[in-house]
Amino acid sequence: MPLTASAMDFFQLFVPDNVLKNMVVQTNMYAKKYQERFGSDDAWIDVTLTEMKAFLGYMISTSIHHCESVLSIWSSGFYSNKSIALIMTQSRFEKILKYFHIVAFRSSQTTHGLYKIQPFLDSLQNGFDSAFRPSQAQVLHEPLIDEDPVFIATCTERELRKRKKRKFSLWVRQCSSTGFICQIYVHLKEGSGVDGLDALKNKPQLHSMVAKSLCQNASGKNYIIFTGPSITSLNLFEEFEKQGIYCCGLLSTRKSDCTGLPPSMLNNPETPQSRGQYRIRMKGNMSLICWYNKGHFRFLTNAYSPVQQGVIIKRKSGEIPCPLAVEAFAAHLSYICKYDDKYSKYFISHKPNKTWQQVFWFAISIAINNAYILYKMSEAYHVTRYSRAQFGERLVKELLGLEDTSPSH
Repeated sequence: MPLTASAMDFFQLFVPDNVLKNMVVQTNMYAKKYQERFGSDDAWIDVTLTEMKAFLGYMISTSIHHCESVLSIWSSGFYSNKSIALIMTQSRFEKILKYFHIVAFRSSQTTHGLYKIQPFLDSLQNGFDSAFRPSQAQVLHEPLIDEDPVFIATCTERELRKRKKRKFSLWVRQCSSTGFICQIYVHLKEGSGVDGLDALKNKPQLHSMVAKSLCQNASGKNYIIFTGPSITSLNLFEEFEKQGIYCCGLLSTRKSDCTGLPPSMLNNPETPQSRGQYRIRMKGNMSLICWYNKGHFRFLTNAYSPVQQGVIIKRKSGEIPCPLAVEAFAAHLSYICKYDDKYSKYFISHKPNKTWQQVFWFAISIAINNAYILYKMSEAYHVTRYSRAQFGERLVKELLGLEDTSPSH
């Protein structure tokens, strides 16, 4: 990317103009069909590409200012923003929001529950694949997409119960060196299709399916994948090894599929142990490690030799000896936790009721975070040095077509 590359240039690596033009076409098609069925809407005029960019800009602005409703921009309250409210009227914004669609009509062959969003997710994935080559170490996990803390503090208990009933779970494969999210997988919690929970017998089967979907493009690339207890299993790791994918995962006797693992390693020893002690059992390249540190922690890995020594450094306890696999797991997961703490607060605050729209705005938020990561890795960062908040503000202003593009803080 050139030194003069803007926030919009990085964002459009993932959401280019042809994707935005398709949103324009599909939204206009849906508006026409809706009015044919329910009566004409005299206030509706076909949306344009400029308006669609402004529409996205308004939505993205909620990720910076964390207002509960995007309509607060036009209000006279605390979250009002007169500098951008003049670009489009509130009534026009609400009309676009009413008819906004990625896929206007359902194909007769479509059985996928996410058919209204799948073309966008596929396009986004192509952008991620072509723009970034991840490091060897990656993590499979569910990113933090919880409710905004301001909303949780001010809403009623009934509202909170209603809003927390998300009908999908979002899983990612994430580069642990940069935080770049390489792949997204959306799993619908309801429904009887191949993606529905009804089609699966138990949670280990579900998590194994999620892991395989996230790593379908990782075969033969010598990646090391770190996993949490819900995904870690001997059968899955052996299957990945055949594909040239190596793993290191935390094991839990309660959450993990422990099929094929020796029971002696899953039970805690009766004799007390000191911190840093560990036991190892091996089967081929696979190692099962039971390490003690104020509790028993079990790790399954074929990515690290069990005889290689590592160390965990604690501020109070100093250095605690451990196998290298344990040190690597702690280091990579620690980075992902720091990433989540920093970037999850920049998710778009708008929370629609429809599942496909919820997925869409989460995906847009991830795309912006990925764009910022690429910006920080580029030469352009050394010229402007925007923070994540400034980068978001810059993107909003460019989407709205405002000439004043200087960061506000």
